[in-house]
Amino acid sequence: MKTGLVVKKNANLFFIGDEAFLARKNLKNDGIFVGDVVEYDEKQKTIEKVLPRKNLLVRPPIANLDKMFIVLASTPKPDFYLIDKLITFCKANDISPVLIVNKKDILNEDLKKDLQKTYKNVLPICFVSAKDEDVKQILKHVKGVCAFAGQSAVGKSSLINAILGEQREKIGELSVKTDRGKQTTRMVTLYNVGKNDYMADTAGFSKLDESLIDVDKNLLDRCFDEFAQFIDECEYASCNHIAEKKCGVKSALNFGKIDKKRYNSYVKLFNALNSKGR
Repeated sequence: MKTGLVVKKNANLFFIGDEAFLARKNLKNDGIFVGDVVEYDEKQKTIEKVLPRKNLLVRPPIANLDKMFIVLASTPKPDFYLIDKLITFCKANDISPVLIVNKKDILNEDLKKDLQKTYKNVLPICFVSAKDEDVKQILKHVKGVCAFAGQSAVGKSSLINAILGEQREKIGELSVKTDRGKQTTRMVTLYNVGKNDYMADTAGFSKLDESLIDVDKNLLDRCFDEFAQFIDECEYASCNHIAEKKCGVKSALNFGKIDKKRYNSYVKLFNALNSKGR
């Protein structure tokens, strides 16, 4: 029995490297996902066992993510709440997030400053263009299984094509009517860019439902790293940093030590989780 990584799924076929395998019937209920590490029988061409997962991104389906590249651009207009939900998802699932700002050649200077101010102490930021060689700086951050995520038409597929130097992914177009991208990525595929390093394109989406963020609302503040140094200044250990009077986080917010956009995302996400009984 050998062990390998599932790099692509096509209907009921699972690819380990360039070879296709079928799943044993007992595995069909639990499912096999791109990114799964599996035991397989090379002679029978069957997958016999799925090894324990580190995490699982349900939509799109990909397992064992190590890093998520959150891609945005000046067009379509960045959704800061979506960015913060993705960061929170990463923090809750042991995934390292990296912010990739694409189309830097047309990036508004005010937006650039705003992004730097909001996220400089939260996660690494790369300003790139799929048209330039500096896109290769993304490779410095590739470690393990890495996925590109974000709104449609921000250039995720274009970035992958530029990094790989070939047209591996169909490039989408922007819908002029709605100023939102048309989704072009239909299937998750892992592209090998190093010995054990892979990049995956994921279907573009304009929202991440809060139900996919498996976090207890009372532990949500642990997913906002910049809150950490101020939490001990809260009067109560159970402080949610919203309605409480003596709150270290709100005090830091008032003194400009915590970004207001990030705090507003925290409050919005807390209330959304609360309404879902989380």
